[in-house]
Amino acid sequence: MTGPLRCPDGGIGRRTSFRCWRSQGRGGSSPLLGTNAYQRTETLEKSSHRRSPESVCYGKLLREDGLTSSPKAQETVTYEHRGCYGKLLRDLPKSVHRRGRTLYYRKTLPADAQRLLNRLEIWRSLRTDSLTVAQRRLPLVAASIEAVIEEARAVAGAAVDETLLKPFGDDAGEGLSPVSAPSMQSLQPIRSLTLGEGYRSYIDDPTRAWTANTREAYETSRKLAIAVLGEETPLASISRAHCRDLLDVLRFLPANAGKVFPKLTPREAAARARVRGDIKIISAANANSLMSNMSSFLNWAVNEELLARNPARGLRLPDPVSKRDKRLPFSQQQLETIFNAPLYRGCADGERGYNEAGDMRPRNARFWVPLIALFSGARLGEITSLDTTDIREIDRIECIVVSERSLVGSTDKHLKTAVSDRVIPIHPKLVECGLLDFAAAKREAGETKLFDDIETGSTGSRPVVFSKWFTQFLRASGAHQPRTSFHSFRHNFRDELRAARVDHDIAMLLGGWTTGSSRSAVSENYGSGYRVEALNDAVVRLSFDQVDVRHLAAGAR
Repeated sequence: MTGPLRCPDGGIGRRTSFRCWRSQGRGGSSPLLGTNAYQRTETLEKSSHRRSPESVCYGKLLREDGLTSSPKAQETVTYEHRGCYGKLLRDLPKSVHRRGRTLYYRKTLPADAQRLLNRLEIWRSLRTDSLTVAQRRLPLVAASIEAVIEEARAVAGAAVDETLLKPFGDDAGEGLSPVSAPSMQSLQPIRSLTLGEGYRSYIDDPTRAWTANTREAYETSRKLAIAVLGEETPLASISRAHCRDLLDVLRFLPANAGKVFPKLTPREAAARARVRGDIKIISAANANSLMSNMSSFLNWAVNEELLARNPARGLRLPDPVSKRDKRLPFSQQQLETIFNAPLYRGCADGERGYNEAGDMRPRNARFWVPLIALFSGARLGEITSLDTTDIREIDRIECIVVSERSLVGSTDKHLKTAVSDRVIPIHPKLVECGLLDFAAAKREAGETKLFDDIETGSTGSRPVVFSKWFTQFLRASGAHQPRTSFHSFRHNFRDELRAARVDHDIAMLLGGWTTGSSRSAVSENYGSGYRVEALNDAVVRLSFDQVDVRHLAAGAR
């Protein structure tokens, strides 16, 4: 059979030539208007005819090796169904949901059960990421939840379905042969932990390397949560309503409630403060901190599959004080008052008589820790945990080494963040005051801790003990002002860095401050950081004109 007739190239008129080309299915514009008249002719099919009658499963394409490169392989591949990706999403049975890689069953409770159980729904982990395994376990988990609902109704005196409470009690007489089933211990309903038991397990979790301060903070939060919500409250029943109730108590909880109202519960103390209105209550920041600890505990419970979700997430009080204004630097007057107190001018003794005028000038922790904080910007915990070997020469420059690593085997050194590990060149004014001689004398005496005269107290924490003493010192010396504390020295140091126009990266490094995402940028992994000489150049530029400590120079009287 002969092929299609060639259409004339011209001479018969544009309309006739165009019709000839269209009759052969070659479409497009007239060959006289730019179409190549000698291109290969073929009948064009509609796109719907060219498309494969079966939809492509893209998940299968990714799993088939060499599927597109081998025509033979393409001929042997068949697709089982259309829209297989959408089917994967629709395959989950009703009320089964995937959280991460684990499948969960969610049961929305009837209205009466919501009131009895004080929750809207119950989640149970199916403890697998396999849909096949989850479908086999689903009936057992669903039946256990129905039993929980019926038990709650029975306790409340409502009508119950005995079959749900004892689902197999009437099957004994049917003559069914007993079948020995494999152990299903992992799927049996587990007795729900109480709030007290769960919180204690959280605090005692060996995977958490907490400092003494952190552990004490969580212990305080635990006692408060138990006092408000009840120690025997089932952990699985903790709801949003419980968490809001706790937050409402925190809104009006008096400061030092245990000391001010020792015979009242936190709820009773908060109620009294709410009514009277003249009782000092904890700040919004403290309340939010306690609530944050509770939320962290509930997150742990979710990870341990003791709770389906965290009902405390996002609950916090509005804080009227901006973050910048929470702590202020000491004013010039406060600094003059602090470093001209009897402790620095001459006191009765370095212990109880530190605020009484006398002839003693003790060079102990109470003398040195505030000075080091002002001229180095170090945190209280970093200073109180210093070893005698942490005052040493690096690249011929005397430095304070802030690190968890110890040259003498100390185990009480803890840093707030990874960037807190740093080297701080010692300011000339600390050298003038005799810090290097003090550290050398400690080493010669065989001491390992620079400030071993700070007691650890009942909490086992030197910073806590010293912070309490310093607060008393501020009040006794007349330097106490709102929003100032020992941490204010760190704010003074930051202001000095600004006044000296120290490079921002060097300032952040000296203070051990994080700088957001830039610290984790790829470029931060290159090089070994700033040389000690560059850090020292920045430190010696800090003038500290607001405070005169010449009377504290070694040998000065």
